[in-house]
Amino acid sequence: MESVGGMNSFWRDRSVLVTGGTGLLGSWLVKQLIEGGSNVVCLVRDWVPQSELVRTHHIEQVTTVRGDVVDRQLIERTLGEYEVDTVFHLAAQTIVGIANRNPVSTFSTNIQGTWNLLEACRRSPKVSSIVVASSDKAYGDQEHLPYTETMPLQGRHPYDVSKSCADLIAQTYAASYDLPVAITRCGNFYGGGDLNWNRVVPGTIRSVIRGERPVVRSDGNFIRDYFYIEDGAAAYMLLGERLASDPALRGQAFNFSNENQVTVLELVDEILRKMKSSLRPEVLNQANNEIRHQFLSAERARTVLNWRPQFTLESGLDHTIAWYREYLGAPAAMAHTGRG
Repeated sequence: MESVGGMNSFWRDRSVLVTGGTGLLGSWLVKQLIEGGSNVVCLVRDWVPQSELVRTHHIEQVTTVRGDVVDRQLIERTLGEYEVDTVFHLAAQTIVGIANRNPVSTFSTNIQGTWNLLEACRRSPKVSSIVVASSDKAYGDQEHLPYTETMPLQGRHPYDVSKSCADLIAQTYAASYDLPVAITRCGNFYGGGDLNWNRVVPGTIRSVIRGERPVVRSDGNFIRDYFYIEDGAAAYMLLGERLASDPALRGQAFNFSNENQVTVLELVDEILRKMKSSLRPEVLNQANNEIRHQFLSAERARTVLNWRPQFTLESGLDHTIAWYREYLGAPAAMAHTGRG
């Protein structure tokens, strides 16, 4: 894999806009950009003190613009005043349950926010590279797996539809306006800094540290493609770098994945094993409007970008568990047991 971040000079002194910088991926991406010497501008809607970006004080090393991605004039001003060269568009409402309860606000952020960002970039001639975050959810249910980038985008439920639409809008701006935009479709991110405790990885680790049974919302048999967050940040930077010099990448989408099929219960059991816990999960079987079986082929990223993940699921979980032990103040040797 090509070196990224602090390992080469591409990012040094480059002006980079990150939307959604206080999110899980945004926090790790900003960290790697800072290490690479970039001048980072973050568009931040809400102040999130528990965000990894704030907690690590990296937010003090970037320029912060307060506002919403639905405000196109603000985005245009930001791109112009800070002479932005590269844009990573990560801002989104990413929680499936919230999308089911509040579809309109999810559509507004994820769809309108994307066309506003791209329209602002179209009016900003200095922008040379735009990476838009789509998702494996954009594919919806498919008869054949793994997902490949040539498959139709056919989301049916609110979150999935919002990502399908944003993805297609990004393709439109590349095809119709030759905008230098490429699209990422990643599996389920996990890693330190994810404080949405309803998600399986942070929720399970916190439960074990507290000596409580971990909770599984679904029946536990949903199959997902779990992708470590530091690999995600590095993949985004690699694509952003390549896109700046290769017009052939415009409008292309890339799956990034470890290409593993893992059920929710298998993942929970692996975390319990690593944490030396005898607790057993409580299976609620309450998941609604979710795709049962998902996993991605990363062949295009391997062949076109020469990309490889740097972390296996094993090593990614080790780093993740260590992060939460430190964050929650749990000693590394702590091993909870319990009945269940």
